[in-house]
Amino acid sequence: MIENVSVMDKAIAKPRGLSRGAWIALIAAGAGLLLLLLAVPTIRRWTRAERSVAASQVRIGEVTRGTLVRDTSADGRIVAALHPSLFTPSAGIVALAVKAGDSVTKGQAIARVESPELKSRLAQERASLASAKSALDRQRIDARQDAVKNAHAVDLLEVRLQAAQRLMERAQRAFDEGILNKNDYEKAKDDVQIADLELKNARETAKLAVETADFDIRSKQLALDRQAALSEELQRQVDALTIAAPFDGIVASVAVQDRDSVPANAAIATVVNLSKFEVEFTLPENYAAEVAPGTSAQVFYEGREYPGHVTAMSPEIRDSQGHGTVAFDGAPPANLRQSQRVSVRMVFESRPDVLKVPRGPFLESGGGKQIYVVENGIATKREIAVGAASVSEVEILRGLSKGDKVILSDTADLGGAKTVLIRD
Repeated sequence: MIENVSVMDKAIAKPRGLSRGAWIALIAAGAGLLLLLLAVPTIRRWTRAERSVAASQVRIGEVTRGTLVRDTSADGRIVAALHPSLFTPSAGIVALAVKAGDSVTKGQAIARVESPELKSRLAQERASLASAKSALDRQRIDARQDAVKNAHAVDLLEVRLQAAQRLMERAQRAFDEGILNKNDYEKAKDDVQIADLELKNARETAKLAVETADFDIRSKQLALDRQAALSEELQRQVDALTIAAPFDGIVASVAVQDRDSVPANAAIATVVNLSKFEVEFTLPENYAAEVAPGTSAQVFYEGREYPGHVTAMSPEIRDSQGHGTVAFDGAPPANLRQSQRVSVRMVFESRPDVLKVPRGPFLESGGGKQIYVVENGIATKREIAVGAASVSEVEILRGLSKGDKVILSDTADLGGAKTVLIRD
């Protein structure tokens, strides 16, 4: 019989040092302490930030130094440099000779306008012109007739004067010899004076007749010239009833139908010259004041850039847009078509060695005076001053340094917080 089991017990020696469980607990405590130490900066940032935002919701850019090209972009469309609209000079019935899309050469008839009224007026004015010419010829004949009559009268009076002078000489000799009384002698002297006065008067009358005839001829000539000018103008209008192409090109559009009745000065067709193109562009009104004729421009077409310059800029702003025209420097792109869409970039100036950041909505939301600088996951609001701005970049005058990381996206949702946590 076994009294107890103590005889079966075996003494085990206690191991020296820490047990396995103690080591595990010690390592876990050390790891937790290390994690706590590593989390202290993050915890401090969390406690310091007034707001937080996901990193995917903001766009961050870097402050760099380099050349800033101040420019702007605009939407444009290709137009023919010459694209006049042709009008009818008079009311009538139009007969079309072409249709939209037809090629035409200079001087080719595009349409003809039938105007019986204008042709009737031309016939009347031509008749008046012939009458005026006949009146001028008649006046010249009358002037020659008057000149002949006056010359004849002068010749007769000259002969009469000579006869009176011979009688006077005989009367003088007879009176000196005492065979002629004084009364007859005095009468002979009077006859000479009378003949002389009549001759002088006839000569003056002849001169006045010549001046009068010249004046009448000039008046008739002026009336003839006026009538000729009127007839030529009507002839020009009749000739203009045949509407011709002003240059080689294509009929872009036709505004009337064949055999339509049209009023005077009605649009008939538009002809475009496809040998020379320009670009009509529109841009926001805040840039319109900086664009002037001669401003350098680049036209982007099918992935290529073509140089050009601004040739015209409208002084009027319509619908908050400025309107202008760009001409190509050199040959334009091949196979251009009317009204094709292109992009236009205009360069105002180039600023070398400036501090700059990519352009973003922060410029408008911060009014160009504030920006958020990102460091160690915390965005801090900072006061800045901006200078020139281009389409893609903004010059920084004060408040940032090269290499700074900044938020470029809209900061209006941050509520003006001084510090913002950027969450991964």
